[in-house]
Amino acid sequence: MTMGSVWAALGLSLTCISGLSLVSPVWFQTPTFSFGILTYCSWSPGDGWNHTCGTFWSLEEIPDFAWKVSAASLLGGWLLLAFNALLLLSWALAPKGLCPRRGSGLTPGMQAAAATANIVGLLIFPISLASSFSKEACGDSSIYCSGQCQLGWGYVTAILNAVLASLLSMIWRPRETMDQKRAILYSSDIERIILVPEMIK
Repeated sequence: MTMGSVWAALGLSLTCISGLSLVSPVWFQTPTFSFGILTYCSWSPGDGWNHTCGTFWSLEEIPDFAWKVSAASLLGGWLLLAFNALLLLSWALAPKGLCPRRGSGLTPGMQAAAATANIVGLLIFPISLASSFSKEACGDSSIYCSGQCQLGWGYVTAILNAVLASLLSMIWRPRETMDQKRAILYSSDIERIILVPEMIK
């Protein structure tokens, strides 16, 4: 397996995990209710299998301004991750001679931008715990205080995904920089070898 295939697999994995966390209704939960960035579910006490769920289909339906900003940032981060994964996949599947500069410049920057957007969205979302929707679900909740709600797996997954995306963008950049420096030095050496004999003549 080539390095391009490895990066493509990692990019697709991050995109899928990020999408799963976005549609998860378990960012914060109580014994009878849970909600996430885009979905929410309720059920009767003692009947955890019979869920009634709803979805915020647009930003206008989201009940709080901070929540809207967080959702927009997280969706933007997911779109960047998805586009980055498609680029990596296309470069991994394309013949080697077709894309000689594959992965240079664009992809690490896009990965870093996606990670930044996700981190910003995750930091803003707990501000919405002071909204009327969150107070109704969690009781005495406030900014960065979940009240009676417990942290769910959806929020934890989104945090881990953002951390992994940040680490991958940092791992990728130094390798690209070194390759570019070597290419520049190599080409300048060739120019000297060619130009020096002409100057002697």
